Formats: sequence, C-alpha cells, structure tokens
Amino acid sequence: MSVESAADRLAFFDVDEHAVDATHTPAGGAARAVPGIFDNEYVTVFDGEDASVESSGPVFMCRTADVSAAAHGDTLAISGTVYTVRGVQPDGTGMTTLRLESP
Repeated sequence: MSVESAADRLAFFDVDEHAVDATHTPAGGAARAVPGIFDNEYVTVFDGEDASVESSGPVFMCRTADVSAAAHGDTLAISGTVYTVRGVQPDGTGMTTLRLESP
C-alpha cells in the first residue's frame, strides 16, 4: 500500500523540474501524453571471460494510472525517438517502469 496520493505521484513527474513528456501509443490504440522519468543507462554485461555485450538500457518510470493498459509492443516517443515497450513492471505502489528497446 502506498502512502502517496495520485496528486503526490503526479507532482513527482513535473516536466518543469526533472521529468519529460512522452507519448505512449498502445498497439491499435490512440496516442496519449505521459509524464515520467527517462533513463538510458549504458550497460555492459560480462560473460565471465573476455567477451562482453555493450548496450543501452532505456527505461521510463511513470504513474501506473497513466499506462495501465501498457503492453509489450507498444511504442513510447521521447524527445523525437520512438522506443518499443519490451517490459511493463508495475511496483505495486502506483508506479510502473517501462523497459524499452532502442530503435
């Protein structure tokens, strides 16, 4: 159970502070503006030997209420880049992390 209200969560995603506006488009659905926190962390995965895989790990955290119908294959446009949703991870407190695939 979360202690924040829906208004508290919305204030956290203030685009004049540290959040960004994104456009979520469900497969076969209408596009909708969603504020959230975008992170595109650089990731290196080592296999235990000398080989590694280097990639980005884009994620978008937002209110669950804003993406309640999000599913794998949806798109999320952020600052002119369109990502594909590859994971939907609600945390049970009213927040959801969307795991994204770069174009």
